[in-house]
Amino acid sequence: MKKFILKFFLLVITLFFGVLLGMQQANEGLLQMKGFDDKTFGGAFHLKKTEAGEVEAAVLGQEITAHDIEEKQKKLEEMKAFHFLSNLGSRLGDMLSILFQQLTNLVVSSLDKALS
Repeated sequence: MKKFILKFFLLVITLFFGVLLGMQQANEGLLQMKGFDDKTFGGAFHLKKTEAGEVEAAVLGQEITAHDIEEKQKKLEEMKAFHFLSNLGSRLGDMLSILFQQLTNLVVSSLDKALS
């Protein structure tokens, strides 16, 4: 049994390092396929800190500020976003949850009575 466990852990560790090596090789292959190493195309989401200590965010090159987020939130509140299907699904889920809880309680109580 000890030999099996030792072989198993050795195999798991070997496969783990193989996966890590494969991920590194895939990353290098993608960089070579791109043909150049440009840091501006590095990621879709960037955070940077200004001299004033504020944090600025950019998603896909588009600057996002707190004012934009507040404006969108106000717009959503004005629209009183209400989705009929979302509300219907939520209520249906609640009803099914209650139904299955009651069924579970019924089965447990009947088994309890049968065993005692």
